[in-house]
Amino acid sequence: MKQYDAIVIGGGPAGLAAAYKLKSAGKNTAVFENDLWGGTCPNRGCDPKKVLLSAVEGRDRIAQFQGKGFSNVPYVNWTELEAFKKTFTDPVSAGSKSGLVSAGIDTYEGSPKFISENALNLGDETFQANDFIIATGQRPSILNITGSENLLTSNEFLSLKKMPKSITFIGAGYIAMELANIANATGAEVHLIHHNDRPLKEFDQEYVNEMVEQMKQRGIQFHFNVDTKEVEKVDDHYTIKADDFILNTDLVICATGRIPNVEGMSLDSAGVEIGKRGIKVNQYLQTTNKNIYAVGDVIDKTGPKLTPVAGFEAGYAVDHIIGNDNNPIDYPAIPTLVYGSPKLAKVGVSIPDAEKNKDKYHIVAQDLTGWFTYHRINEPVAKAKIVFDNDDQIVGATILTEQADELINLLTVAIDKKINNEKVNQIIFGYPTVASDLEYLI
Repeated sequence: MKQYDAIVIGGGPAGLAAAYKLKSAGKNTAVFENDLWGGTCPNRGCDPKKVLLSAVEGRDRIAQFQGKGFSNVPYVNWTELEAFKKTFTDPVSAGSKSGLVSAGIDTYEGSPKFISENALNLGDETFQANDFIIATGQRPSILNITGSENLLTSNEFLSLKKMPKSITFIGAGYIAMELANIANATGAEVHLIHHNDRPLKEFDQEYVNEMVEQMKQRGIQFHFNVDTKEVEKVDDHYTIKADDFILNTDLVICATGRIPNVEGMSLDSAGVEIGKRGIKVNQYLQTTNKNIYAVGDVIDKTGPKLTPVAGFEAGYAVDHIIGNDNNPIDYPAIPTLVYGSPKLAKVGVSIPDAEKNKDKYHIVAQDLTGWFTYHRINEPVAKAKIVFDNDDQIVGATILTEQADELINLLTVAIDKKINNEKVNQIIFGYPTVASDLEYLI
């Protein structure tokens, strides 16, 4: 039997952050991983996706300058782009593991199973620890329909050797929207099927509708209120079937959400309860077994499941374990982004919530399209809705623009640090930039 102060299950961003911090605190630590070291984000998630989207951004910029310095708008060469992406992803798993080993953290590969409240097995070995952190993340879900074996997920999309002539995405959330834009930039015929007519329901509907319209103008075809029943493979092609709906396509990507990785660990043997969206935790990120914590995408919560949030939770869990923080976890404002064309972002109080509570908040909507920052690159649309409280302090924002990823971070700082217009005017930003526009927004 091997004894540790702490065991981390999951070698992704949250697990790695926890392991390094535990080791720095003098804890004898081990990490278990049953797939790729480094986790989803750098291997087959946000990082490689952002590399691919960078090419989309480059093409978009050329398209916006068509007739204003450029004559032709090239399609993205998928083969070259995929090879470039691999220069980022290929070293990740080995590098992540070697970093742990170099730090003196023990690593094990496989799927451990709990055999008691403080012990687990891997193969014929038993491991005990005073504390555990479960950080096993999520995986793509697959629709339970006839022909589900014909569905691929975002995992396979990000590693396609060749982009097909036509490709269809089932779903209309973050992942579907982003991957659809990537495929469209390569010249593929892109379809997006959704079971209702309200994609990205967490966001302001007006801006979502505007985003969909911009994607339609790029040639992406949306099929709303289509509840997919079957995906049939016919030779090298696929037929998607629903009530009064048939679509032939070369490839089908299922992007209907993600599910937590909770199976196979025998959590019941450790007294750990599972909820509808993952492992149940309290305000200290403890499971129903107080010596077992859960962090990141695997936990049961309604808030955003994002890589930086997972890292934040991992840091908090370790602080609680070592006694540095006995207060309940307190999340800062969390920005969320859809890397579409244009990008859609929000942070803080949402527009729907602000509209429901007009006694507490007021919304200032601005069309930024004509502002120099956006007009100089000929953006087709740039808009912002800022939510203020009764003291005229910014408490929320929703942004639709190619620059949304930069602007939303600035607004997040303003919300967290309670920066108002007076304080912004005391700062000199580089000009002209997205930051120098802040004084006109808040």
